[in-house]
Amino acid sequence: MSIKQPKEVFALPDYTEDDVKENEKKRIEQLSKDTPVQALWRAVLLGDEETVSRYEDNLIELLKKAVAEEDYYTASNYYGSLSAAGSKRLGEIGLNARQIFSKFYADIPGLLLDDENKKLLPKTMADCVNATVTIWVDKGIKIQNGAGYADRVIGSGFFIDRRGYIVTNHHVISDLVDPKHEGYTRLFIKLARDSETRIPAKVIGYDSVLDLALLKAEIDPPFILALGSSSDLSIGEKVSAIGTPLGLHGTITSGIISAVDRKLFTTGSVLQIDAAVNSGNSGGPCIDQQMRVQAIVFAGILQYQGLNFAIPVEYLRQDLPFLYHGGKRSHTWIGAYGHTMREGLTETGLEVQYVMPGGVANRSGLKKGDVITFVNGKRISSLENLQDIFRNYVPENILKLEYSRDSENYSALVYLDERPDQPGYEIYRSDLLTGSFIPIFGMGLSSSSTMSSRKFVIDEIIKGSVADESGFSVTDPVTILEVRFNEDNSAISVNLSTRKKKKGYLDITMGIGTSLDSPYYF
Repeated sequence: MSIKQPKEVFALPDYTEDDVKENEKKRIEQLSKDTPVQALWRAVLLGDEETVSRYEDNLIELLKKAVAEEDYYTASNYYGSLSAAGSKRLGEIGLNARQIFSKFYADIPGLLLDDENKKLLPKTMADCVNATVTIWVDKGIKIQNGAGYADRVIGSGFFIDRRGYIVTNHHVISDLVDPKHEGYTRLFIKLARDSETRIPAKVIGYDSVLDLALLKAEIDPPFILALGSSSDLSIGEKVSAIGTPLGLHGTITSGIISAVDRKLFTTGSVLQIDAAVNSGNSGGPCIDQQMRVQAIVFAGILQYQGLNFAIPVEYLRQDLPFLYHGGKRSHTWIGAYGHTMREGLTETGLEVQYVMPGGVANRSGLKKGDVITFVNGKRISSLENLQDIFRNYVPENILKLEYSRDSENYSALVYLDERPDQPGYEIYRSDLLTGSFIPIFGMGLSSSSTMSSRKFVIDEIIKGSVADESGFSVTDPVTILEVRFNEDNSAISVNLSTRKKKKGYLDITMGIGTSLDSPYYF
């Protein structure tokens, strides 16, 4: 389907004009009811001290209430945002940041092993197998060619806490949490040492981006697995995958780490392993020789032996507080696009190559060409660094960025908005072709005709982008013939005519397409 672009794009308001300032105050008042952190951020951008003080007071009271109710999840978000905004009133809370975050993390399964949990740690590989479970999603009966068949999804999981908390993949239990799914679904687990008994379980939280989910069964687990640190792993080290491949309960296979930086997610990198993985292994643990979980198996390419992938355990560690809080775990972004800046082989920061009109980065003053170097005081040398920090937060938080522009250093407060499922689609709807094609295809355009809105000339090509790999060059003329999206707006295809410099300026008509999500949106 084809989507229309806006005729005009967002322009930053001029707060020196009284009517603009008053309209923004009204908007902030509306925001304060549902998103008090965003209200404070917008008040800071407005630059009116009285307005800032009002919404700082509001957030301080909400923080006090969250502490009184022992809601340390909410309290940690409010405290961090007030701190980033420079509030001098945090001493009124009675707890400092370390105390609040300590209380927040105290009860989260898998992160801190108390003495009772330590008693359940495995001593042998057989114990590790017994710490794993088969995930069984019963979907009732499906009708095919007039006959009924049992409809079920089988995956793997593992215990991380004596209270019966289990980790698995989101895609294993996705039908249970998909609001669009219609039909019967029931969730069970089966223990490795008792493959006949189905034990009811429930979904606590899930993350479709990192493909993780936290379940709970009312059972005393025979063993639990401790979470390691895959940052200690290097290529060639031995690992073992445990799960239920093809319905075979408690199967263990061994192999090595083949690679550590495969870009299969829209945030971060995953491990490639050569341990045998088949359908049903999804959600099972990948353990090291000390019997610690180093990754979670999530994908294998069945037609290619030994080409399998696993989610680093660090991502699970970051995700557990949000999964334990319950429901869908949302990720964050500020409406920008960019790549790691390098000087030779040295990573020196994150270069902003595009800012979406009306997005957080745009409102905060970030511009194309800025290089982000710090977030909340932590050094940023790459896009991966920033993604690591963003994964520690949910939407409705404020962070402080530091960046360089034309050899001068600046700072900006940014509000973490909810990352859309398809950032490129959101950008296309918010900007003109001349801007939106930069992050989508890596192709900057300038209008080349006052008579036709479809004729452009390329004025920028981002190295390694779709445009670069398709052979386009700066100064190539382009006429956009058609822009179409697939059914769920996850991909875009464009038909165009051009005269490529690299093809001897021959007139050609061609199509290019790409996904509307990538690791380079942030």
